Amino acid sequence: MAVKLRLKRMGKKRQPIYKVVAADERSPRDGKFIEAIGLYNPKTNPSTVEIDQERALYWLNVGAQPTTTVKNLLSGEGVLYKKELTAKGLGEDEISAAMEEWQNKKEAKSEAARTKAEKAKAEKEKAKAKELEEAKAKELEEAQKKAQQEAQEAQKAEQAEAETEEPKAEENSSDEDKKE
Repeated sequence: MAVKLRLKRMGKKRQPIYKVVAADERSPRDGKFIEAIGLYNPKTNPSTVEIDQERALYWLNVGAQPTTTVKNLLSGEGVLYKKELTAKGLGEDEISAAMEEWQNKKEAKSEAARTKAEKAKAEKEKAKAKELEEAKAKELEEAQKKAQQEAQEAQKAEQAEAETEEPKAEENSSDEDKKE
């Protein structure tokens, strides 16, 4: 009987939660399994992974083959690294020291990624604010130009009206001269 470490889907529609299980490779995905060794929830941010490391190591040591996804999850939790260290024949103290160092590196890497993401978000917000400010300035400038144009048009209209009134006044005076 070939044993695989794989995911068993649970949860509602569009809200998956997976159990990490050791199962016979012939059984269906959501069917019968030998033992549940963990839980994986991809919907949380960051995704939640809870794996019983001792049981996972046991199944790996007896020949269970992890699927690609489970292999990635085990790698992220340090189970495969721990298996590699035990295969090298290191003592318990050396393994725990190496695992602690690995955990510190992992945390530093995730912190660096988080800071990088925060910086990118801050820069994006700054750029958006600058763009908004430029748009407002451009809108204000266009409004001022429009106001100037309207003022010029009104002034031209007044001049044209004044010019049309002056000839009428001249016509009226010439009409009066003719009557005399």
